Order: sequence, then C-alpha cells, then structure tokens
Amino acid sequence: MTVPAVPAADPRRAQLRRLKAWALALLLAMLAGYGLAHWQGERGGWAWVAAFCEAAAVGALADWFAVVALFRRPLGLPIPHTAIIPRGKDRIADSLAGFVRDQFLDPSMLLARLQVFDPAARLGSWLASPERSRMLAGMARSWAVQALDFFDESAVRRSLHGFVVQQLRQWNAAATLGELVVLLTADGRHQRVLDEGLQRLAGWLDQPAVRERAATLIVGYIQREWPRLSRTVDVIKPIEEIGDSLAGRVAEAVLSELQLVLADPEHPLRRDYEQWLGQSLQRLQDDPELATRIDQLKQQAIDHPALQQYVQGLWERIHSGLRSDLEREDSALVGHLQRSLAGLGDSLQRDPALREALNQHLLDGAQRLTSRLREGVTGHIAQTVKGWDERHLVEQLELSVGRDLQFIRFNGTLVGGLIGVLLHAVSRYLPVAGGS
Repeated sequence: MTVPAVPAADPRRAQLRRLKAWALALLLAMLAGYGLAHWQGERGGWAWVAAFCEAAAVGALADWFAVVALFRRPLGLPIPHTAIIPRGKDRIADSLAGFVRDQFLDPSMLLARLQVFDPAARLGSWLASPERSRMLAGMARSWAVQALDFFDESAVRRSLHGFVVQQLRQWNAAATLGELVVLLTADGRHQRVLDEGLQRLAGWLDQPAVRERAATLIVGYIQREWPRLSRTVDVIKPIEEIGDSLAGRVAEAVLSELQLVLADPEHPLRRDYEQWLGQSLQRLQDDPELATRIDQLKQQAIDHPALQQYVQGLWERIHSGLRSDLEREDSALVGHLQRSLAGLGDSLQRDPALREALNQHLLDGAQRLTSRLREGVTGHIAQTVKGWDERHLVEQLELSVGRDLQFIRFNGTLVGGLIGVLLHAVSRYLPVAGGS
C-alpha cells in the first residue's frame, strides 16, 4: 500500500523550497561573514562579528544536520541514527497505533463521557419537537419510496413467493388444528359456539323463503322417485300443498328440537358434540394417518392455481399499497411514524426509568463495540502505516512540518550567533573582572 503522491502543484512544495533556500543563504552569509572577519584579523568590531558568525554557522549546520537526519541520510553518508523516520517506520506505526488505542479507544474513558452526555435525555428532548419528528418521518418516507423504486420487482416477487410457499409447506396443519380445538374447548367456549350455531340455524329455518325452498325440494323428490304415487295423490289433493305442509312440519319439529338443545345443558346432542370434539382432538394429536391426510390436503391447496396466483400477486398488492400511501401528504404510515417518534420523545422526557434503561443499553452496546474495535482499529492503523511507501511518507511529512523545521534552522542560526557573542564577551571581560 502506498501513500498517494503529493501533486506537483502543491503550494507547500514551493514554500518549502524557498525556506530551504533562505536557510542555506543565511548559512552561507554566516560563513562569508566569518571569513571576512578573519581576513580583517578579527580586530576591534570584527572580533565580535567573527564570534557571532562562527557560532551562528555552527548552530545552522547542527540544526541542518538534525532536520535532514529526520528524513534521510545527510549527504548520503551512512551515519548512525540518521534517516530516523524511514528506518523507524514500523516502530512509529506501532507507537501511533498504541497512542490512538490508549487515548481515543479507552473503554472506561469513552463510557464515562457517554454517561455524562446522557444520550437518552438528549434524544427525548430532540424527538419531542414536532418539527424534528415531522422531519424524521419525512426522511423515512423519502427513503421508503426510493427503496421501493430500487427493488427488483421480479426478484422480490420470486423471493416472496418462494418464502411464502416454503413456510406453508413447513406448516404443521394438524398440530395447528389441534391447538385450535384446545382453544375452542377451553372454558366451555365450544358450547357457546354450538349455541350460536343453533340459534343461527333456527333463525334460518324460520324464514318463509327457506320453507318454500324446502317444499319445492320435497315435491321434486316425490315426483322423481314416486311418479305414480305423486299423480295419484295429486288427484286427491295438490301435491304442492302437501309439500308445503311437510316442509312446515319438518321446520317446526327441527325448531322445537333446537329449542330443547338450547334450553338443556345436559342434552344428549351436547354430550355427543363434546365427545366428538374430544375424539377429534385425540386423533389430531395421536393419529399419524389423519395428520398425513391433513398434510396432503394442505399440499393440494398450496399447489392449487388460485393460491399460486394469489401468492404471485402478493408483492404487487403490497408494493402498490405502500406506494399509494407514502405518496399521499396525509400518509397513514408517515403519520403513525411521526406520532410514534413524538410519543417516544415525550416518554423519554417523563420516564426516568426508561431513560436509564436506554442509557444502560447504549452503554452496554458501546462497551461491546469499543472492545471489538479497540484491537481491530489498532491493528489496522499499524498495518496501514507499515504498508506506506517510505519515499511518499517522507515527502508528505516533510511538506506538513518542513516549514516549521526550516524556522528551527533560522532560530538555530540566530541563537548560535547570540551565544557566540555571549561567549566572546565572557572570554574578553571575565579576566578583567577577575583581576580587578
């Protein structure tokens, strides 16, 4: 892995080049000044000039060596402890990674700051604002519409069809029916169901249209099965009247029996009904042949073209319904989301226990995340830096801090010169002071 090369037009490059030229010019000026003072015999003021220039040149050369030694070998010479950054790249990488790990990814420090921040309270205050909850709901609607456009219709349809059919095939219909029977028989619900059914049957039989239809069926059956008898009887009395009479009597008999069943909790029909449900439940639980038969019926229903067509069109109906709702300004889904967000904000503001629970959940999640990221990020930083190309690494570092390093050379020249003047003054006046 290489560090991206710095563009040739980078203004830092020209600025660094100018500063290096000025630092070199200053060094040459100090050397020239020293040479001139020495040529003048270092007498009078030239002695001070020589002291300043000599020390300034030494300081400039020392700082030049130190600055260059950071990035490369001075004059290309294999001097020990030079080219510090390129040679120590791996060590620098490990140190940088350790610094980031200890200073930025320390779990206790991060969790302490997160706890002081109280994210649940801040979230509740933020969500309680109608404008913000409306903004979030609007953003969610926009994302949902984009997601609907993004989906591959055919792929989603195939996936949904496959999922639904697979779930239906894996569904244990016999066990579900058994559970329904158990639910039906709990607390005498099955008797209330029977009562409701009998009452509806009685109401149905008491309708004139039903009795008329029953009479028609009776007459038709007699004429079909006993044609001679029907003709004979019809001579004495119209067979239609006989059919009406029979239908009415049958209806009254059935209604009377239904009333007896409804009025008597211990009626034999109720006991037979109770026994039948118990036997059915037992068979659903224990009879493998019945379970197999129910499963076969389920598979036949799944393979039925009508059901297959319904499942195939399921995504179209879902997609159309979602889009139609989301594109309306008064979208029910968006309105529900907005109310839910605002309600969450109000709950977080009013309920300290809810805030504490949410904060604890966030802290637990942050702790797990920090623990996972700590070593991963550390290793990533170290490996990334170690993989950088040395030449580009040096170039980027030099462009980043080279300006300040050149000013170190300037300061070294100036400070060296001042120290030279100070030492010249001490060497000149100290004996005089000591002799007096």
